[in-house]
Amino acid sequence: MTDADESPQHDGLGGLFDNLPTAASHLPERPAREQPAPGSRRALRAAREGADATDPGSDAAADAPVTASDQDESGAPAVPAAVREADSDQLDDLFAPERHHAVPRKKRGRGCLIGLIIVLVVLGGIAAGGAWVYNTYQTKIDDLFGWGEPKDFEAGQATGEALVTIKKGDTGSPVSTALFKAGVTKTDRVFYDYLIEENPGATFYPGVYKLQKKMTAAAALKALEEPTSRMENTVRIPEGSTVESALPLIVDGVGLAMEDLSRAVSTPSDYGIQADKLEGWLFPAVYTFDPGSSAEDVIARMVDRTRESLSEAGVPDADAQRVLTIASIIEREGRTPDFTKISRVIQNRIDDGMMLQMDSTAQYGYGELHAGKASTSEAAQHNDNPWNTYVIKGLPATPISNPGDAAIDAAMHPADGPWLYFVTVNMATGETQFSTTYEEHQQGITKMRAWCKANPGSGC
Repeated sequence: MTDADESPQHDGLGGLFDNLPTAASHLPERPAREQPAPGSRRALRAAREGADATDPGSDAAADAPVTASDQDESGAPAVPAAVREADSDQLDDLFAPERHHAVPRKKRGRGCLIGLIIVLVVLGGIAAGGAWVYNTYQTKIDDLFGWGEPKDFEAGQATGEALVTIKKGDTGSPVSTALFKAGVTKTDRVFYDYLIEENPGATFYPGVYKLQKKMTAAAALKALEEPTSRMENTVRIPEGSTVESALPLIVDGVGLAMEDLSRAVSTPSDYGIQADKLEGWLFPAVYTFDPGSSAEDVIARMVDRTRESLSEAGVPDADAQRVLTIASIIEREGRTPDFTKISRVIQNRIDDGMMLQMDSTAQYGYGELHAGKASTSEAAQHNDNPWNTYVIKGLPATPISNPGDAAIDAAMHPADGPWLYFVTVNMATGETQFSTTYEEHQQGITKMRAWCKANPGSGC
């Protein structure tokens, strides 16, 4: 076979392959490379220009000729190990998660302790403030949230007998107070609150009513509306009343004219009393008179009842006026359990030559005894009259109220003790502090003022 015969025959395709370059021919010149993209291998190489060619991580190592040993298993040129290592480090830097320098931990022990102390102090202050508010306004808070004891008695608890006096012109509020003081209702305002809700138009007629103790507000109202509850020709004179406050009660209960009663009390000598007025002699009690009794009959019976009490206490006739005067102050100044101690304070101050300085005497002399306040006004305290023991020494000119059996007996038999002062520190309970020194007395006054501030409208 000749060479010509062995040459491949391309027929019509010969022109297509005749112009292919041979292996020795030059390839077309490639255009200049553009700037490498940031982060590419070329960019990394360019950044390493100028490095030592012997450095395994330099471009010289990257550009080293590829030998057979540098080929991979497929026969393709392998990337030099130095380049791979360098590129691996760079790629790790590029894509590895963000690395943070180690930051030393703060010392929080002392700061946490201070913060804890501050929190505890704040919480303690809140707790203490809350406790003070609750202790001070416990009744109002309990009422607001429905806590505490019920205000009304339960049905079926009523027992015994209670006499309640209703004065002419009395409305729901004073009637509610009268029921509470007589032991009929459980609290001062429960009857009034019930009245406002159920029967705000109720009318009350003056007189003495026979009810029971521990009644519900509803039962008390029903009883007051029953004609049989009102006692005919009956009057109740309360302890600590005066002639001025007693006469209207007699008018309402017995039906006598005020003019007749005023005339009946104007001449004490008609009843064997050697005094300018009958103050202190109209004994506090419940009286029922026969129809047709005169004003003089009514007054005489009350004076006779006072004489009985004086006699039972062992008071000589010559000392009657003095004992009644002391008893009248005791009756106005305190509660029954404290009567004998108050009597001792009066006697000790007289014996020591001190002024009595009793608020009740100043109030009586100034005409504000029934003003409904325990404290004396500035004007009353400094008013110059024969009853004001802030101005005069010794006892007032006459008794200042009508005392009962307990007060008369206490005036005659005072307790033993060194007390020179006393003050009521709780108007609701009548709690009274007795003191020997003025400094102790001032502490008691501070307590009283604190209670009054916490209980506005309570009669201080």
